[in-house]
Amino acid sequence: MKKALILANSSSGLYDFRNELLTGLMDEGFEVVISLPDDMKVRELKEEGCRVIHTEINRRGVNPVQDMALFGAYKKLLKSVRPDIVITYTIKPNIYGGFACRMLRIPYISTITGLGSTFERGGVLLKLIVFMYRTSLKACRCLFFQNEENRKIFEQHGIRGMKAVTVSGSGVNLEKHRFEPYPGHRGDITRFLYIGRLMKEKGTEELLYCAKKAHDKYGDRVSFAAVGYSEEDFEEQVKEAESQGYFKTIPYQKDIHPYIKEADAVVHPSYHEGMSNVIMEAASTGRPVITCDISGCREIVQKDVSGFLCRPRSKESLYEAIERFVELPKDARAGMGKAARAYVEQKFDRRSIIHTYISEIKAIVKD
Repeated sequence: MKKALILANSSSGLYDFRNELLTGLMDEGFEVVISLPDDMKVRELKEEGCRVIHTEINRRGVNPVQDMALFGAYKKLLKSVRPDIVITYTIKPNIYGGFACRMLRIPYISTITGLGSTFERGGVLLKLIVFMYRTSLKACRCLFFQNEENRKIFEQHGIRGMKAVTVSGSGVNLEKHRFEPYPGHRGDITRFLYIGRLMKEKGTEELLYCAKKAHDKYGDRVSFAAVGYSEEDFEEQVKEAESQGYFKTIPYQKDIHPYIKEADAVVHPSYHEGMSNVIMEAASTGRPVITCDISGCREIVQKDVSGFLCRPRSKESLYEAIERFVELPKDARAGMGKAARAYVEQKFDRRSIIHTYISEIKAIVKD
């Protein structure tokens, strides 16, 4: 039986955004083995027939001792599982999994899900990351990118695999994130929703600023809520916003669809993205999106048709978009939501993206 090993850093990310790849591989006759550092969605993955192995990963920051331990763990895992192909996601599985696969001469494919802040900051750390990427991905049989800008940046830094393919992110499951009629009359309240970790690189400073400014102007006519956890740097600011009544937080939810359904618009002021799953899911549900004019976000939004784009890292530009949305009549908002759904149906259907992955994997294993 053919065997595929997946190296990832999040069970929820794997299950929520790439589960169709796992089931598709099993349909093609592969045994699917997954290496993960957490157990958030392990039960669901096991119930589908995947074999899950725990591998500890420090997802944040660089710790040479922990990172070398991860490389050693991947080498040991590869020797034990003996996969026909390895599929890696996110920076540490890509780099240390790639090192291990290259050393053991096991075919592997990798996906660049985003560049992170290192490519913006530059400096010594960027030089180190570029060197590691160049070395680890050199033998990568197919390197997947989620947007063309990320691909160009990698090529400018001399980071290449044996082949490169750009796909439209992870795509969206159009059935799971089904279209929902726009919220009916419920007074004059406009509900804005943010989904994700509350942290600097996701635009939390800008979001909190806009929530307060909008609340000062519109009072209870606007509502701002976030579904997700707060990073330590923002815990106090978020608590203060909640205590003043202009912001609400909801813990991480396994099923985000009911929350998107109740929103008037989804706000996503991120600094950088591979291809935003949040925006795709919001659009698929039929909700307008307010986001930054950056690669990984702008591709999913038809400017002024299905949502509004603002300047990245600009509090005032984000607020102008929010204010503009508040002033829109309900039928215009509903029309934006319908346009959003139609666009993702056309461009971001996950089934076509999974087909591309499986075709590449079958061609490699067949070799």
